[in-house]
Amino acid sequence: MHIILNNSSMVPIYEQLMEQIKNGILTGKLSANEALPSVRTLSSELKISALTVKKAYDCLEEEGFVITVHGKGTFVAPTDRQLALEARKKAVEDDFFNAIQKARAVGMSNEEIREIVNIMLED
Repeated sequence: MHIILNNSSMVPIYEQLMEQIKNGILTGKLSANEALPSVRTLSSELKISALTVKKAYDCLEEEGFVITVHGKGTFVAPTDRQLALEARKKAVEDDFFNAIQKARAVGMSNEEIREIVNIMLED
């Protein structure tokens, strides 16, 4: 598993780790029932706290992407890829909703919001 973390990012390390593992699962790079590295091993490889890896694994388990078997490790959960993709799309929709609410709170019109989105899509 190839993980790249950006220490200068505003995104917390555990969230970066979660997103990369989720992407691996959704793209098929990580298959159902495949064992993930142990918390200790991954924290050592990435030179981050074991608590950070544990938090990422716990969040992934809450979201149904992995299963932890006490004494055996953490494994990719057998998932319906379409269902997982829909969950990620819903999260994006929620982020857009929150951004629109923020924009409206500062008095931006729908046209100004669309203009910002169009500019961002051009990049």
